[in-house]
Amino acid sequence: MPAPRVLISDALSPAAVQIFKDRGIEVDFQPDLGKDKDKLAAIIGEYDGLAIRSATKVTAKILEQAKNLKVIGRAGIGVDNVEIPAATAKGIIVMNTPFGNSITTAEHAIAMMFALARQIPQADASTQAGKWEKNRFMGVELTGKVLGVIGCGNIGSIVADRAIGLRMKVIAYDPFLSPERAVELGVEKVELDDLLRRADIITLHVPMTEKTKNVLSAENIAKTKRGVRIVNCARGGLVDEVALRAALDSGHVAGAAFDVFVEEPATSNPLFGHPNVVCTPHLGAATTEAQENVALQVAEQMSDYLLQGAIQNAVNFPSITAEEAPRLKPFVALAEKLGSFLGQLTEAPIKGIRIEYEGNVAEMNTRALTSAAVTGVLRPFLQDINMVSAPLVARDRGIMVEEVKRENAARDYESFIRIVVDAEDMPRHAGGTVFQDGKPRVVDIRDIAVDAEFAPHMIYVRNDDKPGFIGRFGTLLGESGVNVATFALGRDKPGGDAICFVSVDEPVSDELLRRIEEIPQVKRARAVRF
Repeated sequence: MPAPRVLISDALSPAAVQIFKDRGIEVDFQPDLGKDKDKLAAIIGEYDGLAIRSATKVTAKILEQAKNLKVIGRAGIGVDNVEIPAATAKGIIVMNTPFGNSITTAEHAIAMMFALARQIPQADASTQAGKWEKNRFMGVELTGKVLGVIGCGNIGSIVADRAIGLRMKVIAYDPFLSPERAVELGVEKVELDDLLRRADIITLHVPMTEKTKNVLSAENIAKTKRGVRIVNCARGGLVDEVALRAALDSGHVAGAAFDVFVEEPATSNPLFGHPNVVCTPHLGAATTEAQENVALQVAEQMSDYLLQGAIQNAVNFPSITAEEAPRLKPFVALAEKLGSFLGQLTEAPIKGIRIEYEGNVAEMNTRALTSAAVTGVLRPFLQDINMVSAPLVARDRGIMVEEVKRENAARDYESFIRIVVDAEDMPRHAGGTVFQDGKPRVVDIRDIAVDAEFAPHMIYVRNDDKPGFIGRFGTLLGESGVNVATFALGRDKPGGDAICFVSVDEPVSDELLRRIEEIPQVKRARAVRF
């Protein structure tokens, strides 16, 4: 049997090349190829694996030519340069290395804090220009200052640890941070408004999702302490750059240090040119050690998959064997979608996730299914989470994950999965099954029977079971130009609590949701995406 062939199309450490060779894999190292999409598309069909960094854009067009490709390995955490749905459709595993550059990124955030506090870049430019403006650059000490960490996960917790070593007082906002974990880290867990009010310096360490976009909006920036300094080494778009510039101009914000921007490469930006702003070109992971770590990790992971079938840190598939895959695949989709549904409904901190398996599914590899369920629940907040890292992320954040198996089905289905999300405000639960057509369905929400397929855009409504709701709801959708694909209804009893789960052809606007909630019978309306 011929040895697997791997193409490296970006600059990667020579140590990674050697790992492939030592494992008996043929490797073709072309570090500049990723910049030439046409040439990459012309030769990609010859390879079993593709190792990349950020320069290579793996588009659907390129994947169409990838006749033999089995795995794409991204040396780093971000996989936005890979069209994952297209790769998944072709059965190509996409792997990343989520923890290889954590320390490097955390250290860059700390360096940016020092640069802000002592105006180091500005003082350097002035001094090298032949000026001696000693009285101009009056800085502040970090010791004793309150550092507000938004997102206290892998990188945020390292920043907190380093800041505590600098004798700073660290407060953290993170819906997934348990009180026990906060004590372990030595930070004070707070709500976002409290952090904004108290922090002398704010540093962001969350992924870019719909819920975190513009977490520092104009409104939230106005809530901050006058003289606050803001550091963003996470993702562009977490801060409203125009609003921040206005706050800098007014003097409300004393300074800002940004490594990431809404548009990159950032050749222009609202923050550029302000005397109290420090900018770097996305250098968070740019150290020799980090580049070496992620290169070694991706080479090992790809080798293990190509030679043994082992899957590690895959963003589009759980850790399961090739024999299990055909049987498990629809239940993996069911578990993740049920979890995603509940995660999108949950805003309070999550304490636990319980997955109940009944019937035939209880005899399957439920570990993979549980990983899929946890991934679905947490992904609305943690976009970079995957089915391999989900259990570890949940454990590190103090979220208890529990499995319950009942081999004898207690319902009218051969297999049934029920997920319960225990949040600080209230528990939420939903259940589903897979029909003979292989499509996952949700058949139980809040102990109310429904029958709904999952669709990309859906509207979930809780309402009182009273006459007039369906007519008003349907009329409102029609007036808004929203086309309904499917319409599922359920209720616990006549005149009691009811549920409406509707799939539509386009994204649902906030204005439409507001108008739906104005219908007298409606208790709650949410847009849900899958």
